[in-house]
Amino acid sequence: MTPSLLRPQAYLSNKEVLELAQQAPNILRNNPKAFSTSPLVSLFTASETPELWMIYENLLIACLRTGDDQSAFEILERLIQRFGGENERIMALKGLAKEAKAANNAELEAILKEYDSLLSGQAESETNIPVAKRRIALLKSIGRKSEAIASLVKLLDYSPTDAEGWSELSDLYLSQGLYAQAIYALEEVLVLQANSWNMHARLGEILYMAATELADGSSNRYFAESVKRFCRSIELCDDYLRGYYGLKQVTGTLLSDPKLLKPSKQADGEGMALPPKKTLEALNEKATAKLGEIVRRYSTGDVHWQGYDAAEIEATRQLLAKDEAQVVR
Repeated sequence: MTPSLLRPQAYLSNKEVLELAQQAPNILRNNPKAFSTSPLVSLFTASETPELWMIYENLLIACLRTGDDQSAFEILERLIQRFGGENERIMALKGLAKEAKAANNAELEAILKEYDSLLSGQAESETNIPVAKRRIALLKSIGRKSEAIASLVKLLDYSPTDAEGWSELSDLYLSQGLYAQAIYALEEVLVLQANSWNMHARLGEILYMAATELADGSSNRYFAESVKRFCRSIELCDDYLRGYYGLKQVTGTLLSDPKLLKPSKQADGEGMALPPKKTLEALNEKATAKLGEIVRRYSTGDVHWQGYDAAEIEATRQLLAKDEAQVVR
């Protein structure tokens, strides 16, 4: 089923984006090209709805991703005609279109200077959040991640309730190997969105990575918190694959190495003790059983179990196969 143009497109696969972009010609044909404030004109044109502009914006992004520049710029022209070129969101979309057409780093650097000019033109322009976010995204894409982090920290000082911004900051910190900062940023997301099961699982993943890669005596604390976050994730969403996958990974790692189950003085001092071995075994069994059910029902074509990503299903199948091979030995 083709994904909806009324929903964010950031996490769609290339195939899904192409399916959306292919709708552009029909949508452009079936909607008026010109807009007017004249009451007479409005009598003979389709009624304007907020959904139409959401569709246009998502369609613009899909067309840029698939290289349909003709449709993309026609959509952008309509958005400019309706909202004006000085609208903050339109300014960001114009920049995005330029980025998509840029042929080399020199052109991207020129676009970055345009963003700098827009943001420094007047004191209140710092509130132009859409353009500021595009600037940060561009800094990230050309490899200037330290600058992107600094700019995003400044933006979050101005807009501390931006959960999307905190999540992006966490990813940037993680890309630099700054686990403590990445964890802190994601905890800020959960302050704002306490019931986001995907964010709990993401935090569990980062904690697990920190526990396995850092040798600073804090691994017990990170392992314990990771188990807690994965458990919270599946408590909030009983069928969330990444939550169960992460829970199986972290409990499996702990159970495979008896040294990791020994209490840590640092962990005890911070009150972050690991669950007992029997609890970890029960959690591992629960995760294994649920992952097996998800893979089985997905593979049989059960219509109620088809919302999972195919790559994640394959990774889960391999994890379960590896587990079975170890049991056989």
